[in-house]
Amino acid sequence: MTQATEVIRCTWPGMADPIYISYHDEEWGRPVRGDDGVFERVSLEAFQSGLSWLTILRKRENFRAAFDQFSIPKVAAYTEEDVTRLLGDPGIVRNRAKVEATIANARVALDLPGGLSDLVWQYADAESPIPRSMTDVPAITPASKALAKDLKKRGFRFVGPTTAYALMQAIGLVNDHIEGCVARQEQP
Repeated sequence: MTQATEVIRCTWPGMADPIYISYHDEEWGRPVRGDDGVFERVSLEAFQSGLSWLTILRKRENFRAAFDQFSIPKVAAYTEEDVTRLLGDPGIVRNRAKVEATIANARVALDLPGGLSDLVWQYADAESPIPRSMTDVPAITPASKALAKDLKKRGFRFVGPTTAYALMQAIGLVNDHIEGCVARQEQP
């Protein structure tokens, strides 16, 4: 009789929701580069503020459709008509401040010398310690404070240090998969 090997993963996705588990195993903490990809994550992290990340994941395809796949030039060109359209879309989080922030952030990102991806990746922390458990994972770090400050200075909205750290985790600027996590072990 062969004994099944227990899969170890971070505790935050739980064991019940396949969307959460798939996101954890296949996306979270893996490098995302490219301006539109990073802009999507900045935007979704802002929409998540005050909500469950699972809520955002369940609506992600709706967000992508509503925001033209998070194409920075397209979103930057949105008008008040687009704001009205978005606020009427039941498939996304209909929060005026977050919708308007996403459009304003696209306009700022459009004008960044070097682009959004290069700016954000300046704050990568490859030397962050490997967390032994989720209690070792911080909510903010000096790097997330610096990233948030830099983004705000340039005109970005909904990018506080906690949101900036969640972004850093999501796109691989830090690797906060716990020691022994299957997703940590699979990363290059």
